Amino acid sequence: MKTRSKRYKESAKLSDPAKTYQLREAVALLKKMPAPKFDSSVDLHFSLNIDSKKSDQMVRGTVVLPHGTGKKIKVAVFCRGEHEKIAREAQADLVGGNELIDKVAAGLMDFDCAIATPEMMKDLSKLGKVLGPRGLMPSPKTGTVTNDIKKAIEDVRRGKVEFRVDKQGGVHLSVGKVSFEEDKLYDNASCVITALNEAKPASVKGKFVESLFLSSSMNPGMRLAL
Repeated sequence: MKTRSKRYKESAKLSDPAKTYQLREAVALLKKMPAPKFDSSVDLHFSLNIDSKKSDQMVRGTVVLPHGTGKKIKVAVFCRGEHEKIAREAQADLVGGNELIDKVAAGLMDFDCAIATPEMMKDLSKLGKVLGPRGLMPSPKTGTVTNDIKKAIEDVRRGKVEFRVDKQGGVHLSVGKVSFEEDKLYDNASCVITALNEAKPASVKGKFVESLFLSSSMNPGMRLAL
């Protein structure tokens, strides 16, 4: 049987697992919970009423968090020629063409976001089994396959994040850090909730979000009102 820490037990006393909270109320309560010794992430956990095996019920999109993620995002840009210069001037962390593809194939995974120019996608396809499972494969749908490299990098730096449903019909996304002010966490979470609801596939009938929880690392989650 798993033993909970003293800090977790103290946090659990502040919340009621049988209660459904409004978002602002839950954020305020989360800020009062004893925090671990690191600046933990604040996350939203959605359970969706979809069939992940059906292609027309795939839920995927992006949203720009108004107050960022609180995390320094390392960006890899797969490109050639003049685009390499643009990517370096925009302070991408890794830049290159086929030589960068070979490094990633060999195990280099020190980045959080991958951007590519359209001409690179044919060569980049060999990394599908490496980048795909990690949610790092560039896609036109998320704005990460583009010739406007500078804008794509700037969007990521400003707090653009991607969401994608998993095989269990869940979406899990960080909306900031515990150190954020309440209003900033509320704004970020509200933007994610709105973006997720707007991504409802036309083929899904009835309720889309079955349940939604807000939590911080190593603390109990709180059920949110839908």
